[in-house]
Amino acid sequence: MTTATANPDAIFNEAKKRMKTSLETLKKEMASIRTGRANASILDTIQVEYYGALMPLSQIASVSVPEASMLMIAPFDKTAIKAIETAILKSDLGLNPANDGNVVRLPIPALTQERRKELTKLVNKLGEEIKTAIRNVRRDANDHVKKLEKDKQNPLSEDASKKSVDQIQKLTDDSIKEVDEIIKHKDAEIMKV
Repeated sequence: MTTATANPDAIFNEAKKRMKTSLETLKKEMASIRTGRANASILDTIQVEYYGALMPLSQIASVSVPEASMLMIAPFDKTAIKAIETAILKSDLGLNPANDGNVVRLPIPALTQERRKELTKLVNKLGEEIKTAIRNVRRDANDHVKKLEKDKQNPLSEDASKKSVDQIQKLTDDSIKEVDEIIKHKDAEIMKV
């Protein structure tokens, strides 16, 4: 964003958009962390080699949750079963697929207390990374506002600058609060036996 075309509203909207993107990233990351319960979203990052190309699992199979500790993957093309199994084994999920020729069953083992603690640390680390990203967005937005205030052709008044900085701070506080809520929810999900 150039200072010539920027105004406080444009700066605020850009910051809001970037913070929202950071929050969406965090939500996707949290969904891919497995807890002791079956959740189809843990397979979102799986790429399957299918006819020489890497494809997301969701494009070549449907995933269902028939019971709390089991995922069932039904490929649209039965010849893809081996490739799906291989992709799951190569992933860092630590799951062992089993197939019966028609579907791949993926039992979700219960987490050990040690693994739960590791996952909690990972969740908190991801949360801190997103908080840092949000604070960086705030810093960039505040820098843009300060540049507008010093603009020779069309300077921004001190009051307008302060109001804009306050708006950006409130947006930052709300975003960080949402990150904390996401982390708290995921921690509770992980620690639930």
